[in-house]
Amino acid sequence: MKFVPVAITRQVARNALLVQKSSPGLLLTAGIVGMVGSTVLACRATLKMDEVLETGKDKLDLARTLQHNDYSEKDRRRDISLIYFQTGVKVVKLYGPAIAVGCLSIAALTKSNAILTQRASALAAAYTALDQGFRQYRARVIAKYGEDDDAEFRYGIEDVEVIDPETNTKSVVRMVPGEPSIYARFFDQSSTSWSKEPEYNFIFLKAQQNYANDILHARGHVFLNDVYDLLGLERSKAGSVVGWLLTSNGTTDNYVSFGIFDTSERNRDFINGFEGAILLDFNVDGVIYDQIEHGHQEALSWQRNK
Repeated sequence: MKFVPVAITRQVARNALLVQKSSPGLLLTAGIVGMVGSTVLACRATLKMDEVLETGKDKLDLARTLQHNDYSEKDRRRDISLIYFQTGVKVVKLYGPAIAVGCLSIAALTKSNAILTQRASALAAAYTALDQGFRQYRARVIAKYGEDDDAEFRYGIEDVEVIDPETNTKSVVRMVPGEPSIYARFFDQSSTSWSKEPEYNFIFLKAQQNYANDILHARGHVFLNDVYDLLGLERSKAGSVVGWLLTSNGTTDNYVSFGIFDTSERNRDFINGFEGAILLDFNVDGVIYDQIEHGHQEALSWQRNK
């Protein structure tokens, strides 16, 4: 029996955590429902408003036209002020529930947005820390073992024995899979902008790459999802926080590349018009979500130094 309170406590704590996790959605739903309810209450109050105003008008007409020896002008002004006050109180009572529900709904929507903003900032900070840690790790590997070993560790380079069919001689060739980054996407039938004509696809990609660079130089930053949109590709969660940033200190490339002109055989076939699809591997600078404000200052400095 002594374990029963512990089990109940754990269950309560778990349910509380689930509610906290779902709080943005719950608050958003509550805010939307509340706004609808506030509108309904306001409409119902409006239906009763004519009666309240008509009653107040009749009393005002009576107070203004009443003639009696014991009814002075001071009494008249006092009664008119009292009628205005009483009518105002009735109006507030009519619309009070609608106003209260509306204010609570706005508070729920605002809180939902604040929670999502905080979580997005925390996610971007964690992603930035992870990206920086990985870059520092690779820098140490390169410093100690060299770029060749770094590429082997990263891409899984293997030594493969190849037999020449003509001479029947054996040789060992280092195979580099060339694994793309996690942001790479195929430009093929999955894109709404893809065409069956390879030449058109090549021209289109070059134009969109140039346009993305124009945006980078004009705005100071470009998100990966912006580029996905230009190419008619589906957005990603990572694409909302990673991208390109224009800087003057040389910490970024300061240009957008789709990886079209690398040395792979598949890309050569695409450029030469023999292949209609291509794997685009973007040279993103990493997480820029929390650096945009700083990026604008860097962009101005970059423009001045150019």
